[in-house]
Amino acid sequence: MGVKRTDFLKTALGASAGLSVAATATPWSSAAADEAIGNYPAGTSGPEVFVGLLCPTTGSYSADGEDERKGYILAMEDLNAGTGVMGKIPSLAGKKGLLGKKVTYKIADTETKPDTAVQRATEFITQNKAIMIQGGVSSAEDIAMQKLAQQQKVLYMVGASGSNDTTGKDCQRYGFRSQLDAYMVAKALDPYLVKAYGPKKKMIFLTPDYSYGHSLTNSMRADLEKLGWTTVADVVAPFPTSDYSSYLTNIANSDADVFINIEFGNDGISSTKQAVQFGITKKMKLVIPNISTFLPDGLGPDIMQGVYGTQDWYYTFADRYPLSKLFLESFQKRFPGVIPRWTAHIAYAQTAIWADAVTRAKTFNPPVVIKTLEEGKPIELMLGKVYYRAGDHQQVRPCPVVRGKPGSAMKNKDDFFDVVALVPGEQCMQPLEETNCHLGSYT
Repeated sequence: MGVKRTDFLKTALGASAGLSVAATATPWSSAAADEAIGNYPAGTSGPEVFVGLLCPTTGSYSADGEDERKGYILAMEDLNAGTGVMGKIPSLAGKKGLLGKKVTYKIADTETKPDTAVQRATEFITQNKAIMIQGGVSSAEDIAMQKLAQQQKVLYMVGASGSNDTTGKDCQRYGFRSQLDAYMVAKALDPYLVKAYGPKKKMIFLTPDYSYGHSLTNSMRADLEKLGWTTVADVVAPFPTSDYSSYLTNIANSDADVFINIEFGNDGISSTKQAVQFGITKKMKLVIPNISTFLPDGLGPDIMQGVYGTQDWYYTFADRYPLSKLFLESFQKRFPGVIPRWTAHIAYAQTAIWADAVTRAKTFNPPVVIKTLEEGKPIELMLGKVYYRAGDHQQVRPCPVVRGKPGSAMKNKDDFFDVVALVPGEQCMQPLEETNCHLGSYT
C-alpha cells in the first residue's frame, strides 16, 4: 500500500477533519509504469477489478445520493456488457469490462457525513483492494475522500461537489471533479440574473456553514457586486438545519430585492418552504444557484416558477446531444418510470471518463491513468465534448442555466425547467493562478 497502517489511520482521521495533506509533485516516467503503487497491481491480478462507490442514501442529501446510486449501477452494467453510452465511446466500443477484466463494485452509504465517507472508503481500499473509488454529494465528504485517495494513491472520481475548494485549495493529484464549481456557477448564472431583474439590486444570502456554502456565496457575491448589485447580508446557518426560523426572520426583515438560497438537498427544500411561510418570496425574487436534484419535486412548480439556477445536466438535453438521448433511454429501461437527474449523470459520466482513460492508457496503474486524463483529450459524452484541465483537474464542460416553468407548461412530472443557456465551459473557468490549487504527488 506504500504507507504504514498507523500513518494511514492518522491520515484518514485528518482528512475527515478537513486537514490538508502536503505533497510535492514528482514526475512519473514510463519506466516506472509497472511499479507497485496503491492497490496496483495487487488489485488487478485476477479476472476482476473492484471499484468502491460511495453515495449518501441517508442524511440531508439522501435523495441526490439515491439518484447517484442508480447512475452508478447503470454505468457498471453498461461497462461490463459493452452497452448503452459505454458502447458508443470509441475506446470502449465492442468491448466488455476493462482491459479484459470484469468490473465489480459495492455501494456504501456515506450518510452525508465526512467521517462516515472516509470510513467506508477506507474499507473499500484496504479490504476490497479498490483500484478506484468514486461518489459523494456533500463537498465536505468529497474533499475528505479526495485527501484519503491522495494518501493511499487510489484514484478518486469525485461525485457531486460544488465547492471551489475541491479543485482549489484542497485539490489533489488523485482527484477529478466534473460538476460546475461555485465560480463556474456564478460566471454562467449571474449575467442572466442582472438581465432578468435589473441593475443595482440588493441581495441577501442564506448560506450553509461548510465549504460548499461559503464557496458558492462568496463566488456569487463577488461576481454580482462587480455587476452592480450590493449585498445586504450573508445569513449563515449550521449544516444540517431543520428549523430556519431565526435565520429567515433576519432575511424577512431586510430590504433586499433578491433572496439567494444556497441551501441544498433536503435543507434546500425545508429552508425554501419556510421562506414562503415567512412571506419572503412575495417581497423578494428567489434564486437557487445550484438546484439539487429533487428540490423542485419537494417545492412544486408554484414555488419554482421563474426561479433561476443551474444544474449539472437536464433530461431535455436528449434533444441536443445524441448520447444524452441514449443515456435517458437506457436509464428509463433499467429503472422504469424514472427520469435521471443530474447526480445520475455525474455518476455515469465519471465512470465513463475513467474507463476511457484506463483503456487508452492500457493499464490500471494510477499515475499512468492520471497522466492520460491530464492530457486533456476531449471525450464525447452527454454534454458533448468535455475534458479535464491538467492544472487543477476541473472538468471543462458546458454550464447549464435554467429557469423554473409554470405548472401549466410542464410536459410531465419531471419537466420543471426551461434551459435558458448552455454557457461554454471555457468562458466560466476560474483562471488557474487564482484557484490556489497545488496538485500533490503522483507517487
